[in-house]
Amino acid sequence: MAITSESLENKLKAELECSYVKLVDESGGCGAKFNATIVSSKFEGKPLLQRHRMVNTCLAEELQSIHAFSMKTLTPEKWAEKQEKS
Repeated sequence: MAITSESLENKLKAELECSYVKLVDESGGCGAKFNATIVSSKFEGKPLLQRHRMVNTCLAEELQSIHAFSMKTLTPEKWAEKQEKS
């Protein structure tokens, strides 16, 4: 089964209760390189490394087939601040 942005988004939303997820497949469609923005209240009070570990644990099976996965993990508050500045 091919890994798609949609399948990764659905899994993240379900397991991390994300309020916003955006995944961009930067591999040209082969599902090997993704750039993600992930917003979840479960990130509240957690340092960056712990947030990334939460995402890596959630996507452990899929990450075995993905060559590159970059992510920004934000709390809803930080996401709102970022949107105001944009």
